[in-house]
Amino acid sequence: MTVRIEKSGAVWTVIHSRPEVRNAMDPESADALHDAFITFNHDESAAVAVLWGEGGAFCAGWDLKYAATLDDNNPLGELDFPRHDEPPRGPLGPSRLELDKPVIGAIAGPAVAGGLELALWCDFRVMEQSAYLGVYCRRWGIPLLDGGTVRLPRLVGQGRALEIILTGRKVPARECERIGLCEYVVEDKTSRERAEQMAENIARFPQSCLRADRRSTLAQHGLSVRDALVQEWQNGKKELLTGGLTGAAEFRDGKGRHGDFSDA
Repeated sequence: MTVRIEKSGAVWTVIHSRPEVRNAMDPESADALHDAFITFNHDESAAVAVLWGEGGAFCAGWDLKYAATLDDNNPLGELDFPRHDEPPRGPLGPSRLELDKPVIGAIAGPAVAGGLELALWCDFRVMEQSAYLGVYCRRWGIPLLDGGTVRLPRLVGQGRALEIILTGRKVPARECERIGLCEYVVEDKTSRERAEQMAENIARFPQSCLRADRRSTLAQHGLSVRDALVQEWQNGKKELLTGGLTGAAEFRDGKGRHGDFSDA
């Protein structure tokens, strides 16, 4: 089995395990990852997921040995976007899904080519000091097909994105942190632990409100400021009335003063 899920309360760690090929993605793994995240999204007991590659590599991209066997007349037909009522499966598995819950990427070693795209799909990224990103598929003439040309410019801006995409160079963890490609750099062999700690903290908060704010943040792309503000209000007012006022009363009564989150 190339994919397994380890659960700790509301935190699910989804593990991709093909260490012999640096967690390069084949169809079996892509299907299993896709199904794992569909299950996570639908399970009411799950709040936050961590995506981690076992064996010291996040993902070395699409398995090119498999890709080299695709020589019939329609090799990518099964990967075209399905009907709108079906959850889309990309070459890397979950990379076309728009989940209702957050996913944290825990990145060790390479996250390159399609592995970069899988990392960008996560809400944010925790990278180990020796980890790196890069469009390594540049040298093989394989384009980005799993959201790389969409998500990378949104994170780092068009100019930086084009430089990274066109050169195909290695982008080390510290540079990723500096330009906004990752949010944390940690010691080697600790990315999973740090990501799970963060997931546990996020899972303690009222989830309906948290997901509303996440949804509004993601939905504002392409909207005018006014339309985005309207969308934010419509999205959040129900949460304010159903949970926020109760939380305000708890603060009034002495809970959570001075930024104390310990009893959240």
